Amino acid sequence: MVLLLPGIHFTLITQDIMITLDFSGLQLKLKQENNVTLVYDPVRRRWVVLTPEEHVRQYILQLFIQQLRYPVSLIAVEKKIMVGKMAKRYDIVVYDRQHMPWLLAECKQPEVPVSPQTLHQLLSYQQTVQGRYWLITNGHQSMCADAADKERVIWMDALPEYEL
Repeated sequence: MVLLLPGIHFTLITQDIMITLDFSGLQLKLKQENNVTLVYDPVRRRWVVLTPEEHVRQYILQLFIQQLRYPVSLIAVEKKIMVGKMAKRYDIVVYDRQHMPWLLAECKQPEVPVSPQTLHQLLSYQQTVQGRYWLITNGHQSMCADAADKERVIWMDALPEYEL
């Protein structure tokens, strides 16, 4: 299947472009408050409700910060952007040292499969954010692409190392 967006064309989602993310050894800070489980978000520096999607987002953040050493000061979570005339919130953006979007991540709860619709959502954000790398994940299925050349998106076999 080919997904067409203005200036972006590529073959879409097959099992061979999925990557494996290793969350072993990563731990989330959890607490209970009024019968609600909260998780500490190291980027937003506050406790947030642990929904299934938040669970995935927090493991991705821990992977970025603890294993891949992405600078926490250059990560943004759930910031509002305008997509056309609609206000939306992206999940995660990692910035480069020049404070330009470097990686755009879309997180889904584990029960939501990584699909053409998921990619379409990320690409709608990409029109505003314009990150070089894309990550789509539900914690079990993950895809990462290098979109430096919008005419030739390269599906990667691992997450990118942060460029110092």
